Amino acid sequence: MAVPLSETESTENTTFLSQFYSHYIRNRIHALYPFYPKNFISNFAIRFRSTPRRECLPLPLPSSSLDSPVLITKRSRVHGIVEGILERILINLHSIQKNLHFWQFRAKRSDSQKARFMIFERGPRAFIDETVKLLRGLTAQGSSTQSLCQSASGFIDERVAVLSSLRYSLATFLAQVYMEVDKIGEDLVADPETELPTLLVKMSDLFSTLEASIGHLHAMRESDSSVDGSYSFPLIFEKVPEINQDGSQWTDCEIRDAINSIYQNLDKLDAYISFLVIKHRKPKKITQYWIRYTCGAVGLSVCSIWLLRHSRLVGSSDLDNWVQEARNSTISFLKNHVEQPILSIRDELFETFRKRHQGIMDLEEVQLTSNSLHRMLLAFSEQARGQNIPANASDQEMLEIVMDRYEKELMHPIQNLLNGELVRAILIQVQKLKLDTETAMLELNQILRANEINFAVLTALPAFFLSLLLIMVVRAWFKKDTKAEGRGRVARIQRRLLVAEVKKRIVRYQNYVDQGLERDAQCMFGLALYSLNRLYHSIKGHAEASGEWESLREDIIDLAAPGLQTSDKLSVISHMVTYDCLLPSQNRR
Repeated sequence: MAVPLSETESTENTTFLSQFYSHYIRNRIHALYPFYPKNFISNFAIRFRSTPRRECLPLPLPSSSLDSPVLITKRSRVHGIVEGILERILINLHSIQKNLHFWQFRAKRSDSQKARFMIFERGPRAFIDETVKLLRGLTAQGSSTQSLCQSASGFIDERVAVLSSLRYSLATFLAQVYMEVDKIGEDLVADPETELPTLLVKMSDLFSTLEASIGHLHAMRESDSSVDGSYSFPLIFEKVPEINQDGSQWTDCEIRDAINSIYQNLDKLDAYISFLVIKHRKPKKITQYWIRYTCGAVGLSVCSIWLLRHSRLVGSSDLDNWVQEARNSTISFLKNHVEQPILSIRDELFETFRKRHQGIMDLEEVQLTSNSLHRMLLAFSEQARGQNIPANASDQEMLEIVMDRYEKELMHPIQNLLNGELVRAILIQVQKLKLDTETAMLELNQILRANEINFAVLTALPAFFLSLLLIMVVRAWFKKDTKAEGRGRVARIQRRLLVAEVKKRIVRYQNYVDQGLERDAQCMFGLALYSLNRLYHSIKGHAEASGEWESLREDIIDLAAPGLQTSDKLSVISHMVTYDCLLPSQNRR
C-alpha cells in the first residue's frame, strides 16, 4: 500500500536537481580548463566551511612513518587520498547510522505508537492524508486501523532495510580500504610514490565492488514503495587503468588523472548517498513536534494580541502599569530577600557580641532593681527580728523572714493594714516580682539577639534557592552533557558506552571470522572502525587535559589494527576503562 509523502520528503526533487546541475557545472569547467582537477570546486568549498576539518582515525601505518622525511616534506599524495576516503566514508556512515537508529527505534514500538507516528509526527500534510484515509476506512466499514498499522510497519521497515543495506556496504568498503592500507603499509612508508599506482588500482577495484553492492538497492524497491520517484541517478564510478605488466611506471599525467578519478568517485558517492539518505532520513524535529509548535504559535499569537490590546498602541496604559508593578515587585523581592538579609548577616557577624547588652532591658537596670530589693529586705528583716542581720545574708533567707511576717499580718488584715507591716511586706513582694520580670526580659533579649543571624538566613533562603537553580541550569549548558564530547556525568556514560560498543563489535567480528563469513566480518570490522572514530573524537580533548592522550591514542590504534588478535584487543579494552577520562564521576581520583 502506497503511503503519502511526508513534509521531510518534499524537498528531495530540489536536492536532486541541485546535485545534477552541480555535476554539470563541474564537468563544463573541466572541459573548458582541462588543467584544473575535477574536484577543484569541492576542494575550494572545503576552505570556506564553517567548521574546521576534524582529524579522522589514524592510518594503519608503522610508527616510523611519523618521522619519515618523505611524508613530511612532500605531503604525500598517498596520505591525502586515503585520509580523504576514510574521512568522507566515516561522515556518510555517521549520517546513515543516525537515521537508521531512529527508524530501528520506531520499528521496535507497538502498532499503536507506529500509527500515532504516521498521523501526528510526519507533518500537517501527512496528518490530513492519513486522517482522510482513516475516515474513509471507517465509512466503508473496513479494518482501517489495521490497515494503518500495516502501512506504518511497511513505511518504517522499508527505511530500515535500505539504510541497513547501505550501512553494510559502506562499512565493508571502509574495512577493505583500511585493511588494504594496513597490508601495504611498510611499502607505503618506504616508497610511497612507487606504490601509489598499485594503491590507486586497488581503490578503483574497491569502488567497483561498492558500485555493485549498492546497485542492488534498486532491486529491493517495491512497486508500492512509500518513497516517491526513482532512487537516484545511476551510480557509475570512473575506472583507473591497469598497471602495465612490463613494469613501466605511470607518468605524472596518468597519476594525476587516476587521482582525479578517485576524487570524482568520492564526489559521486557522496551525492548518491546523500540522495538516498535524504529520501529515507528521519523527520526533522520541527516536523515531529509540529502540533506542539503549532499550539505554541497559536498561544503566542493570542498572547501577542492580548498584550497589544493593553498597550499604548491602542491607548491603554495597562501594560505600562503591569510593567511598573513587576519592576517594583522585583525590586522589593531583591531588597527584602537578598539585600537586607545579606546586610543583616554582615552586621550580626560583626556587632552581635559588641551590642549584646543593648536592647529593651539593660543589665544595669536589672542590677539596680536587685540592689534596691536587697536593701528593702535587709531593713525589714532587722526590724522584724530586732537585731542586726549579717551583710552576707542571702536575699532568699531574708525573703523567708518577710513571708513569715506577712503570714502573721494577714491574720488581722484590716488592723495591720493601718497600723502593722502588711503594706510594707506587699511592696517588698512587688519589688521581687519586678526583679523577676526584668531578669526574664533580659534573658529573652539575649536569646533574640543570638538568633537574629538565623532569622536573616531564613529570609534569604528563597533567593538562595533561586540562585542555586540558575547555577545548575548554567552548569548543565556549559558541560553539554547530552553528547559524548561533553564534560558531565552523562557524557562520561556515553563514552563508556562507545567502549562497550567497540568491544561488542570486535567480538562479533571474530565470530564471523570463525564461521567463515568473510564479508560479514568485514562489515563488522568497518562498524568497529566507525565506533573507534567516534571514541577518538569524543575523548581526545578530555584525554589531553588529563595527560593520558598519548597512551590512549596508542590503545585506539591497536584496537583498529586488523592483525592484532582479538584476545589482545579485549585486554586493551579492559585496560582502557581505567583511564580517568573514562571513569564514572563517583570513581574519579
